Amino acid sequence: MNVEPFSLPLADPVDTARGTVSERRGFLVTVERDGETGVGEATPLPGWTESREACRSALERAAATDARDEALAACEGAPAARHGVSLAFADAAARARERPLYRQLGADGRVERVPVNATVGDADPATTAARVRGVLGDGFRTAKLKVGARSLADDIARLDAVRAAAPDAALRVDANGAWDRGTARRALDAVGDVEYVEQPLAAPSLGEHAALRDRGRIALDESVAAAGVDEVVATDAADVVVLKPMALGGVDRTVDAGRRARAAGVEPVVTTAFDAVYARTAAVHAAAVLAPLPACGLATGDALARDLAADPAPVADGAIAVPQGKGNGVAGPHVE
Repeated sequence: MNVEPFSLPLADPVDTARGTVSERRGFLVTVERDGETGVGEATPLPGWTESREACRSALERAAATDARDEALAACEGAPAARHGVSLAFADAAARARERPLYRQLGADGRVERVPVNATVGDADPATTAARVRGVLGDGFRTAKLKVGARSLADDIARLDAVRAAAPDAALRVDANGAWDRGTARRALDAVGDVEYVEQPLAAPSLGEHAALRDRGRIALDESVAAAGVDEVVATDAADVVVLKPMALGGVDRTVDAGRRARAAGVEPVVTTAFDAVYARTAAVHAAAVLAPLPACGLATGDALARDLAADPAPVADGAIAVPQGKGNGVAGPHVE
């Protein structure tokens, strides 16, 4: 096993519930199995995963063994590290069997495309409306608006402007945990017809989120990373769970979590964590296994100023293509 660090700048800094992210620093994990090279990506995002230092330490432990199960065990408690190691082994296995990663992960049939949403950041009402019109012009049908940085009245004005300018857009709003309980209740009463409100309260706040569900559909993201899918489902805290493979410890665990959530009547959505191309594409494969899904947060390649390899999963007409070649589908300096 080889572990190689990388650093990639974001095209623009991104504000999250845990602070501003301006670059993505991680590790590529390469393994050789059955004559094939498998590549995984471990890109920690503090607040969702372990720190970069903890990720490095886990990968060093994993690299000390050639056995897959022992390498994975060495990464327990470090989800980004486990993501990288598990993806590398799964990629190599899929390549050896000459099938795409999503088939290796358990999909029965061929899946060509997965619907995706566009994310529209914070701005004044006119700019927000123009951005939503722009993504609709690019073929997206679903737009997720970031809210919570402004007053609730200002965010409602933004939503009103979007509805006036783009009445056919399917809308979601994401507060990234910015509201208190009173503001969240008022927001759910005021936002009107949206697909869901994502992470209205700080994570995990499972009981408080459960109490909000009579006012509108609740999706949880940061709470899933903090408490786990099973606890979110057990407490009836969400209508939708947002699954980030990097935070869950791998695409294999993402598929398992999505299936468990769906069996309990909770809808899964797969997203990335501003990942580079290897992890981003793997998330597309995980979504393909769980298909059909509502629009997923996978159209995030343009968040990076540069990437590690060419993107094999283009976005067009509101959907992302699922690579159909061997393994993950990424060709680059590490694998052809």
